[in-house]
Amino acid sequence: MALSHQFSYLLFLLLILLSSLPNISQATSRAPNRMLALVQKQPLVLKYHKGPLLKGNITLHLLWYGTFTPTQRSIVIDFLESLTSTSSPESPSVSTWWKTTESYRGGPCTLVVGNQILDENYSLGKSLKNDNLVALASNPKLNSAPGDRVVHVILTAADVAVEDFCMNQCGTHGRGKNGNSEKIAYAWVGNSVTQCPGQCAWPFHQPLYGPQTPPLVSPNGDVGVDGMVINLATVLAGAVTNPFEDGYYQGPASAPLEAVSACTGIFGKGAYPGYAGDVLAENATGVSYNAVGMRGRKFLLPAMWDPLTSTCKTLV
Repeated sequence: MALSHQFSYLLFLLLILLSSLPNISQATSRAPNRMLALVQKQPLVLKYHKGPLLKGNITLHLLWYGTFTPTQRSIVIDFLESLTSTSSPESPSVSTWWKTTESYRGGPCTLVVGNQILDENYSLGKSLKNDNLVALASNPKLNSAPGDRVVHVILTAADVAVEDFCMNQCGTHGRGKNGNSEKIAYAWVGNSVTQCPGQCAWPFHQPLYGPQTPPLVSPNGDVGVDGMVINLATVLAGAVTNPFEDGYYQGPASAPLEAVSACTGIFGKGAYPGYAGDVLAENATGVSYNAVGMRGRKFLLPAMWDPLTSTCKTLV
C-alpha cells in the first residue's frame, strides 16, 4: 500500500509537471514567425517634400580656400569631371554612381566645372564660422549669368578650422544669394588630415571610436583629399536632391538624412559599423577603391539611396 500510494503521488507530480510544459507542436510552429519578426528590416524611405531639385545642366564654381597643391586640386577636379563623363573606359565608373540621382524627380543632372578661385591668402582668416562660408559662396567672382543653375563649392585646406568641423560635420551644403540676389546652392568640405582624419577621412584612417580595424589604403595617396572626395560626393548628392531643405530627406529639415548621408559608412556589400564593405583593391599597390574616373583615376565613393528600391546602393 505504501508503495502504491508513493507511486500514485509520483504519477500525480509527473502529470502536473507535464501539464505545465508548453505545447511543443505549437512552439515549433510559431517560432519561425517570431524569428522572422525579429529580423525583418524596414525599408529606408527618404520622403519627397515637394520642393525644387537641381536638375538639368548644373555648373560647379569652386573656391579653394587656403593652400592646396596642384596634385590635390587635380584629384578633386578629376572626380568632379568624372561624375557625368561618358568616356570612362573602366567599370564600375564614377558616372554610374552619379547616375542614381536620375532616379530622383526631375531626371538627369549634368555637372560641369565652371570658375575656380584660389584664395591662398586666407581672406577671412583661418577660423571660419558658418556665416563666413555663406559669404565665401557669395563671392561675386563665382557669379554666373542670371538664371543659371549653379552650386558654389567651397574647399578649405588642412590648416583651416570651420565651425562644427570634426564635431558635427565633415562637410555641408546650404543656400545663399549671389551678386544678382538670386537664390543659390552652395557646398563645403574641408581637408581633415591634421584635425580629425578618424572622423572625416575614414576608412583611410582608423576611426576615433569603435573597432580599430586597419585602415584602407587611399586610392590617390592622399588621405585628406581622398577623404574630401567622399564628403564632396555626399554633399553634392544632397545639394541636387535637397537643395533648399524641401527636397528628399528623412528626419528634421535642420538635420536631415539625405541621399548619401542616410547611407553613412557603406562603401560595398557586406558593410557594417566599422567595416566599409567588400571593395576593390589593386594587387600591386594595395589601394582600395570602388569607382574609376577620367584618366583612370580611382576613387572610393559612398553608397547612395536609390528611390527605385528604397535601399542604399553600392557600386560593388
